[in-house]
Amino acid sequence: MKRKYEGETVDVVIVGAGAAGGVLAKELSEAGMSVVVLEAGPFRDPQHDFASDELAMQSLGWQEARIVDGHDPLQMGHNNSGWGVGGGTTHFTGVFLRFHESDFRTKTLDGVGQDWPIGYSDLEPYYTKIEKEIAVSGPKHFPWGEFHGPYPYPERDPISPNAQVFARGCEKLGIRWVVSPLAILSAPFEDRPPCINRGFCNQGCMPNAKFSTLIVHIPKAIEAGAEVLPDCRVTQVNTDESGRATGVTFVHNDVTYEQRARLVILSAYVVETPRLLLNSANSRFSNGLANSSGWVGKAFMTHSSHDVYARFEEEVRLYKGTPVLATTQDFYSTSPERDFARGYTLHAHGVRPVSFANGITQSGKNGPIWGTRLREVVLDYNYFGRVTLVGEVLPNPDNAITLSDEKDTFGMPRAKVTFSYGENDNRLIQHAVGTMSEILSAAGGKPEFVVPDTAHLMGGCRMGNDPETSVVNSYGQTHDIPNLFICDASVFVTSGGGNPTNTVMALAARTADYIKATMKRMEL
Repeated sequence: MKRKYEGETVDVVIVGAGAAGGVLAKELSEAGMSVVVLEAGPFRDPQHDFASDELAMQSLGWQEARIVDGHDPLQMGHNNSGWGVGGGTTHFTGVFLRFHESDFRTKTLDGVGQDWPIGYSDLEPYYTKIEKEIAVSGPKHFPWGEFHGPYPYPERDPISPNAQVFARGCEKLGIRWVVSPLAILSAPFEDRPPCINRGFCNQGCMPNAKFSTLIVHIPKAIEAGAEVLPDCRVTQVNTDESGRATGVTFVHNDVTYEQRARLVILSAYVVETPRLLLNSANSRFSNGLANSSGWVGKAFMTHSSHDVYARFEEEVRLYKGTPVLATTQDFYSTSPERDFARGYTLHAHGVRPVSFANGITQSGKNGPIWGTRLREVVLDYNYFGRVTLVGEVLPNPDNAITLSDEKDTFGMPRAKVTFSYGENDNRLIQHAVGTMSEILSAAGGKPEFVVPDTAHLMGGCRMGNDPETSVVNSYGQTHDIPNLFICDASVFVTSGGGNPTNTVMALAARTADYIKATMKRMEL
């Protein structure tokens, strides 16, 4: 490798170049800090390395095996992780929602989960900053939560046939809906074109109309002097005799290197961040780094993400347009009329043929659908509409990231991901599936398939004011090691009922401001 900072002690080393890592790299390098970003996956060129191909672009998800366990073991990969510079932002749908104030106070308001050490007001300026930086498009009025618009760019128009079906069903039932807020351009911005509704958002956006840190924050970080090293697997966070972090050990092309740094930031996401902390155990930190509380890896969450498919008399064509173009949050908050706490978001969510076929094979009442029945259904693909759930899952310490006995090619123990839904989670899912079915029926469809699914990962290194029950403070600074930070979705205390990317990036921008201020005062 041609190295810019080889053999040097840099100000900051960042592990992971996804949603959070990209923001941190840009902000800190533009502040004049020497920054090295280490990414396990490749550095892609959207025009040459993305393809309008569902199967080929599964490679955008994490490629290494993980061990799953629990009553509801998760499917790991493309649906909940990224692989390469840009991380999951290269293949997410672009839905860009803010958390509500209630998301930060679930224990106080609803008696479930835990309260965050921050509130909505702490993130509000950073939500605004990020949305302006990437020109989020959104509706003229957003009726839920604390932010009601306007968005930097106007809402997407026209919306897809599936979104029109969703809107029709919602209106007949008196359910409010909006065109989804999206990190996808509705008009030109900087050197990027507006979306032309190719619909391959989950396979990587070749024209660059959809935001990703690969095309926005990382190039700006490099321009400001950051060194971004792809295909580099970090295997250890190193510490000295005093217990401070000194840098990281990483492997590139079977050669082991060390990058020394004054400050180490882990932005490796919800599975790999706890895995790395636990694997970095030493004589001083026998239970893993930043784990004096015992909470590293614990209480991670996913979103329940079930799909309901309904057959219509007229063609819907789920492949047309941006996948998510209509949304409702009418069921987002706890209601005394329901038998569960918290709530969910519903999206009109398009899907391409391979994913459609794969999903419905898992949805039969009497077991998997195969053979003649599967062929008959897939032949009618164009006549199906779809609604997808983003359901809040409550934190449970038994849902945990731990180390397995099996090791990968780098000699690291593979992550073991143990997950089970709780009773509240299951009641929420049951209600949401009923609501989705009602919307599709009201629009003239006949619900036929319910596909169980999950998406997004959060928690496992949660923030808090009490070092005995949390891993980091509200800025992502670990309680145990002052120059070791965690900044990704693993610091989430609760999952919320909406897509998390905006909150991940807002937290990263807030952490960057804190680091800039404290580094300037020489406190780190």
